[in-house]
Amino acid sequence: MNRNNYYGMGNVAGVTDAEFCPDCPTQTIYDPPITQYENYYHPQLVNVVQNIETVKQHHCCPVYKHIYTHTEKNVMVSSAKRRKHAKVSSKKR
Repeated sequence: MNRNNYYGMGNVAGVTDAEFCPDCPTQTIYDPPITQYENYYHPQLVNVVQNIETVKQHHCCPVYKHIYTHTEKNVMVSSAKRRKHAKVSSKKR
């Protein structure tokens, strides 16, 4: 079986496959249009007003100032009492 006959595409009026050129009409189809943009930029002056508010905050911070008081007193101590007191304090250590 001939391949061309199998698909129903036999030769026309004895013309060989190499010489055969069917008369196919030209068709025209249109795709939807494509929109193309060209962007051009031009400088435009825009004034921007920015208000600045300064808030001065005042805070109390503790600053320690040491003040020392001094007192004096005179105490009479006997020598016998001092020795006894020294022994007692050394035993406590």
